[in-house]
Amino acid sequence: MSEIQNYSEAVQIIKSAILQSQYDAAKTVNEKQLMLYYGIGKYISLNSRNGFWGKGAIDAISEQLDKELPGLRGFTSRNLRYMRTFYEEWEILDSTKQAGQIPEKTSGSLELVNSKTENIPDLSIWNLQVPNYNDFPMDAFLHIGFTHHRVILGKVKSLDERMFYIRRCANEHFTVEALKSSIAADDYHHQGNLPNNFARTLSASQQALKAIGTFKDEYLLDYINVEELDVRDTADIDEKVVENAIIHNVKNFILTFGKDFAFIRNQYHLDAFGEDQYIDLLFFNRELNCLVAVELKRGKFKTSYLGQLQGYLSVLDGYERKPHENPAIGIILCKDMNKSFVDYVIQDYAKPMGVATYKTSKDMSEELRRALPNIEDLKRLLDENEE
Repeated sequence: MSEIQNYSEAVQIIKSAILQSQYDAAKTVNEKQLMLYYGIGKYISLNSRNGFWGKGAIDAISEQLDKELPGLRGFTSRNLRYMRTFYEEWEILDSTKQAGQIPEKTSGSLELVNSKTENIPDLSIWNLQVPNYNDFPMDAFLHIGFTHHRVILGKVKSLDERMFYIRRCANEHFTVEALKSSIAADDYHHQGNLPNNFARTLSASQQALKAIGTFKDEYLLDYINVEELDVRDTADIDEKVVENAIIHNVKNFILTFGKDFAFIRNQYHLDAFGEDQYIDLLFFNRELNCLVAVELKRGKFKTSYLGQLQGYLSVLDGYERKPHENPAIGIILCKDMNKSFVDYVIQDYAKPMGVATYKTSKDMSEELRRALPNIEDLKRLLDENEE
């Protein structure tokens, strides 16, 4: 091995160590910040809710902090109230509450002290306890930023739904805008609900569960604006028009579909037995380790779509799949379907398939359109993340 190769290996090893250290440091900083905000939130809650402070105390405290720590960011009166909400909404994580006691240092009777620092409580150190709930995502909870927590607490009410979005933020490294988009699309109620035959057609049960959790039963393709397309009659819009819009916005489509998808190409050519066939969209999913064929249909679901897609999957498995890959999965995206009917008929097919619906900007309510991020802002954020 040459010296250059030796140096190259050394560079990779050192680079990996640096990146891991930076990740660990960033993770630690975020955890400490959340702990601090949680402690401050509890201190404010105990004093303001129990009447130890008078009206306007939070505003006064914020103003005094600004004077004593010029340039301090993140401690406006609004943010202090957010910290109080953060604690109160996640009071189930307070180890002292779970133990049935409140430590003397953070009791509601504490007063602000200016001179005797030994009497000031340390609000930054908290031993958060995992509550008695199945699979509470504590690692993910401490991984995501405070702004993400604010959005989740402000827009989501049920505990299970909050835990769902916390996991998604951590696992898929959501920006705040991506999180808002996911909540607006109601991913919690759509994730894993698509009619499918994965449990029967995928040999490993774990693979079937992964596949079910990967896809939704409805996708919002809000970047496909029918009014801007060069089509005189919206009734004439066909699969090709939607496909072209997806290709021009493939970043957004992958963001909609979820993490671990890599786009291979559209109109993927299958040539077997002298028959030319073309898959609308072909992806590869790293988590599932398989090809994913997506067929676009402009109208309501028809059973003939399943037969067509099963033929494509047979050829993919026989002629395209690599030895180390799992069997290909097929997804039909159509405008409408009777879910009970689809769930019934799809069970008779031997290849793993699912059926989902999609909505374009034309189909969405004005309220939902306002809730979704501006597509130009989304593109800009994606470009910034790449850089």
